[in-house]
Amino acid sequence: MDRVQVLVVDDHQLVLEAVRAVLDDDGGVEIVGEALSGPEALAILERERPDVVLLDLRMPGMSGLECLDEIRERFPAVRVVFLSGSEDGELALEALERGASAFVSKNVEPRDLSAVLRQVVEGSVLTSLAMAIEPRGARAAKEAGLTAREGEVLAALAEGRSNKQIARQLRVSEHAIKYHLTNVYRKLETPNRVEALRRATVLGLVDPYQHRLRVRGEPTPIR
Repeated sequence: MDRVQVLVVDDHQLVLEAVRAVLDDDGGVEIVGEALSGPEALAILERERPDVVLLDLRMPGMSGLECLDEIRERFPAVRVVFLSGSEDGELALEALERGASAFVSKNVEPRDLSAVLRQVVEGSVLTSLAMAIEPRGARAAKEAGLTAREGEVLAALAEGRSNKQIARQLRVSEHAIKYHLTNVYRKLETPNRVEALRRATVLGLVDPYQHRLRVRGEPTPIR
């Protein structure tokens, strides 16, 4: 695919420089702008129209969530990824519910950040941290009408695993996995895996703070 064009927004110059240093090492990502505030980011968006905005959550004046709302309204094709030092699960869920494509901790390993951005553009990742069914999630899954097996499939899906990898993990056929996913989509009233994960996170079926990102199921760089 073409290079992913990214606008980086953070009210700390040091963070901007650190992110640039990380992303400049990846030939598949191009930084097309940097902003220290929400209004400055919106002005750059008018000119550049990047694929992704990498956005800080807490900024003076216009917060990251307020900036997200403006982006979703004015630039609906642009995806938003939060890069935050906060590990407040409620804030992460609110960001996803309001339309963010991913929520990335600033503790993320550098090689994972560019992978998240590329996968967001491909539509194959929800958060930078893999998600797993927990007791709270298990109860929510039951309330949503999911079977135990469908919960297992959803948890594996949240880890970024492909249908083939899930089938191997659960020792069933890929056809069976497709069948379970169809049921998950129907019960969550979503059309695909990305929207199913977004809905599952909002409902509390999966926990975005359980594990570090696994790129396509394995913790290895993407070409």
